[in-house]
Amino acid sequence: MGGNQRFGRKRGMKRRPEQNSSKKYQNVKKNRRNSREQKLNRSPSPDDSAEENSEIDSEEEMEAQKKEEEEEEVVDYKEPTMYDSLLESLRTKQEEYNSESEESGDDGEQAHGVSDDDDEGSDSESSRLSEPGASQHGSGLGNPVARIGGTETDDDDSEASGSDGEQELRVNGQPTRGACASTSSFHSHLDHKLSKEEVDELEKKKWTYKWVVAMSNYKWRGTGKCFLKEPESFLFHGLKPTLHKHWLSIYEKSVGADFDSSKQRLFFSICNSYRDILHHNKKPFYLKGLEEDSSTMDAYVMHSLNHIFRTRDLVKKNEAKLAKLQDNVKVDILSNEAFLDRGFTRPKVLILLPLASVAFRLVKRLIDLTPPKYKSNVEEHERFYREFGAGVSEEKEDEDAAEISESKRSSKPSDFETLFGGNNNDHFMIGIKFTRRSIRLYGDFYSSDMIVASPLGLITKIGEAELYKDKNVDYLSSIEVLIVDHADVILMQNWSHVNTIVEQLNRIPSQQHGTDIMRIRQWYLDGQAPFYRQSIILSSHINPDINGLFNHHCLNHEGKVKLASEYKGVLPKVVLQIRQIYERFDANTAEDADDARFDYFTKKVFPKIKDSTQGGIMLFISSYFEFIRVRNFLKSQEASFCLLGEYTEQSDISRARGWFFDGKKKIMLYTERAHFYHRYKIRGIQNLIIYSLPERKEFYPEVVNLLQGSACTVLFSRFDQLRLERIVGTAASKRMVTSDKGVFVFC
Repeated sequence: MGGNQRFGRKRGMKRRPEQNSSKKYQNVKKNRRNSREQKLNRSPSPDDSAEENSEIDSEEEMEAQKKEEEEEEVVDYKEPTMYDSLLESLRTKQEEYNSESEESGDDGEQAHGVSDDDDEGSDSESSRLSEPGASQHGSGLGNPVARIGGTETDDDDSEASGSDGEQELRVNGQPTRGACASTSSFHSHLDHKLSKEEVDELEKKKWTYKWVVAMSNYKWRGTGKCFLKEPESFLFHGLKPTLHKHWLSIYEKSVGADFDSSKQRLFFSICNSYRDILHHNKKPFYLKGLEEDSSTMDAYVMHSLNHIFRTRDLVKKNEAKLAKLQDNVKVDILSNEAFLDRGFTRPKVLILLPLASVAFRLVKRLIDLTPPKYKSNVEEHERFYREFGAGVSEEKEDEDAAEISESKRSSKPSDFETLFGGNNNDHFMIGIKFTRRSIRLYGDFYSSDMIVASPLGLITKIGEAELYKDKNVDYLSSIEVLIVDHADVILMQNWSHVNTIVEQLNRIPSQQHGTDIMRIRQWYLDGQAPFYRQSIILSSHINPDINGLFNHHCLNHEGKVKLASEYKGVLPKVVLQIRQIYERFDANTAEDADDARFDYFTKKVFPKIKDSTQGGIMLFISSYFEFIRVRNFLKSQEASFCLLGEYTEQSDISRARGWFFDGKKKIMLYTERAHFYHRYKIRGIQNLIIYSLPERKEFYPEVVNLLQGSACTVLFSRFDQLRLERIVGTAASKRMVTSDKGVFVFC
């Protein structure tokens, strides 16, 4: 397919240094920490004020002095950068919070409110922003709270006054003991202050799973305190009532009334714990798992919506407070941590998906799960259906989609038709912005709340930013929820793109992008944002690449939750009477496994092939690098072989299949990715050698059932246990990797 070939590109690009931007934000940190002392030192005493007043003899002299000082300030501010100007605004603050501001802070940041609408706001807040002293560009010395992520804000939403029934008592950004439990998960996660000991421990990347909770045919394991033992713990802590009510009504209409025990509620509870999550036994929609897949998707979509709305509510609530305090020039908001409510940029949720058809399904559900009050209008709706759908408009989707699917029906397996029956584009990226009353698709990335992208689409943007100085991906600097869904499909594309993207997250941005740096949370400035990012990885199976990402790049201070599954295997799906011979080779370490496999093949397996007069020998190989290695070896041995890989030209594929079937070529090399994207039915297979087990367990019976002979040989080592247990079953795989025997036969 055209899309998968693009994944062969090498990154080969260097990152630009971030020293300049980092130093600028370090200056903000230092000035914020010392702001109270600086203000006390600069605040004039009564005696000083009297002495100054005695030196000014007339109002004319006072005005002249002020004018002269203003002129000096103009001269001083010509050279400094935007950051320096904002830092100077911090230095010019004169007084502490008075008792009135302290009481206002104690009343709490009820985290509710409104989105920032830059197109709906002719309200009171926008009029305040036009007053003298308000910063319209985020770079002046006026009101330092006039912009949120580069966008002006409104305070015209009813939820800003707490009408949603969700209020929390908070002091200096920390929840009090009397805080409402329903808002604890969001705030306790983001307001937690990491100690140096905690940071040091997180940087070790060592995780101890202390508890296990069994459910059905799998178990959840986690670090830290267990929150899944009791049924009553599955509460919607912090879910906005508006979202909860709408979600419940949708569930009751489509499924039934038993929502409390549903999979949706369970997985939402896990997401809402703000722990990193690895769910690697999710039955995907294209493998007859539509109900389970949809339930999981609903849960993380609702969690994402809740995080976005609560973030906006907190910002909006603070904006409303600050608007009331503007008339009092003695109020210094910069000393109260309760007003630190944002990151460097606006986007907070990043969702990585493999195909545009999968993104189409997700965004449609996102719109469905958004309460009506937030989606009176969905902008660019038709464009989205045109570019992400299968060319079917929303009105005709139900009646025409079935016909289109039927016309494309072929001999391919049903899961192939379901996964690849829609838009197969693997190069996409879309920003989604929630305004007060509408959803804006195709929003500018810096003004969006959520970004939905494919790894290839986002890696292209990262590559452009590394090559061109006028481009950047600073919109990734403040991602607080990362979701990688259908990671098993991304594994068939190019997993290294995911690693690169995650490494790019939560970096100090190269530019300011209009945000008010005086309102940035302290842990962003301290470079601790990766410790506050929640990462959710969803897959139908696990492999070392996914494990590596979860263990080494997901460093959430809340801890981790991962699945532990028992597999029954897929051997019963082999319908032919075939002797399946598993031969184990020894490898000392995981790094040595590839070399040990190749050595075993060249010395133990290939000599039998070379001496045999029989043709129709297929070598099934999982990894493309192994494919190249074996190909080069066969060339060196002048063996008769043909190739069927993911990068083989279509004309060469047809020719190779014909040669193999006619016996003109003795050996065929066939890769797992080629099978994933094409599902060829190869004829003439008399002897099947599985050089490396497939990642996807369903491919094993598919390939073995193509065999026209009576024997199949499988090579494996103890480092293949993750793949092995999915095929032969968990219990059998444990015996096979620990047994003194080296050969195992299944019939």
